[in-house]
Amino acid sequence: QVQLVESGGGLVQAGGSLRLSCAASGRTSSFYTMGWFRQVPGKERKFVAALTWSSGNTYYADSVKGRFTISRDNAKNAVFLQMNSLEPEDTAVYYCAAKRFLSGSAYQDNYDYWGQGAQVTVSS
Repeated sequence: QVQLVESGGGLVQAGGSLRLSCAASGRTSSFYTMGWFRQVPGKERKFVAALTWSSGNTYYADSVKGRFTISRDNAKNAVFLQMNSLEPEDTAVYYCAAKRFLSGSAYQDNYDYWGQGAQVTVSS
């Protein structure tokens, strides 16, 4: 059974930084891509960033390019999201996700496993 556990959320002032972590356990060898999505209450979950496990290729939503960085630690089966220059608009619950197959990384329906979410709040 696969489990994804996020950590590192919290409250930060605009312009500040946070680092989210996602620890994966279980059958992680089946992962093709790991990604981060975020959701604001009342709105749909949106793609933030993704990383292809074998190649290390990364993908970002336009809204976070240049500010957020996704990275991994293969030995720990973990993926991270470094968030810099945070803006109030980045406030959301951030979810870690993993998918097993080659498919569009920006589409949440393509992901097989999800974490429980981590709240990130950016004050102005």
